[in-house]
Amino acid sequence: MSFLVKKMDTQQTALLVQAFKSLQDQICTALTQADGREHFRQDEWQHTSGGGGVSRVIENGEVFEKGGVNFSHVKGSRLPPSATIHRTELAGQSFEAMGLSLVLHPLNPYIPTTHLNVRFFMSQQSDGSPIWWFGGGFDLTPYYGFEEDCIHWHRTAKSICDRYDASLYGRLKNQCDEYFYLKHRKEARGVGGIFFDDFSEFGFEKTKQFTFDIGRGFLDAYLPIVSARKKYSFSERERAFQCYRRGRYVEFNLVYDRGTLFGLQSGGRTESILMSLPPIVHWQYNWHPEKESAEENLYRYFLPKKDWV
Repeated sequence: MSFLVKKMDTQQTALLVQAFKSLQDQICTALTQADGREHFRQDEWQHTSGGGGVSRVIENGEVFEKGGVNFSHVKGSRLPPSATIHRTELAGQSFEAMGLSLVLHPLNPYIPTTHLNVRFFMSQQSDGSPIWWFGGGFDLTPYYGFEEDCIHWHRTAKSICDRYDASLYGRLKNQCDEYFYLKHRKEARGVGGIFFDDFSEFGFEKTKQFTFDIGRGFLDAYLPIVSARKKYSFSERERAFQCYRRGRYVEFNLVYDRGTLFGLQSGGRTESILMSLPPIVHWQYNWHPEKESAEENLYRYFLPKKDWV
């Protein structure tokens, strides 16, 4: 359940905006160092009904073929349908939302694609009383699985959650497994991570702290995997499989992803919203991996729901 609170004043909002922008700076600096060749280019944009954002994109890097780290702070007089499917009591209400969204598509198929999102949302009840929550999480989408990478990824997530509640990681992992599941394919998008939404159970300050710990902890979870896999050589076979599996990423983001749907329906900047899509992707009709291949191993061992810690 979300907390009812006094409406945030201008100073509180400014501090939260600054915290998200500082996180964007920290992550972009670390990813630039990890890539070693390209830098993020930045552009600022304005939302049609108030607010705006800062998009930072890296392309054709040594490590990252494409990636984006976007900050947005938007307001609106009426919530879009995607935001009220599960919260019908908020239909037609005004809103304010801010957050950071990241997607990285590495060039090397042995480095997983990854996603991070941390966000804050405020609206109001029909009686005018404010309501808020935080949301976010991070998930990993490998093409060629390494058990030690998955264990490290999930142990890092668990270590953050355990500082707040010993039962938290299990709950958020299950939510992640359920959310990043392609129902029409009957398969997971990747090996999961943690996911939370409508989250306010620690009170405002502690929930905020938890959310930003997740944002900062993403670097601890992901960069060691990048470092371990970026030297791996690959052939056209691995590249073709990566591009095929990227199609699953596109399908999920355009069909199911709440952030994508919210952004498009609320009049957000299309270029920034769709920066999550990979630069090159393949679809093949009725394709199946060869028996006993590394590609089949992804489906057989890594994609099924698993306890990695």
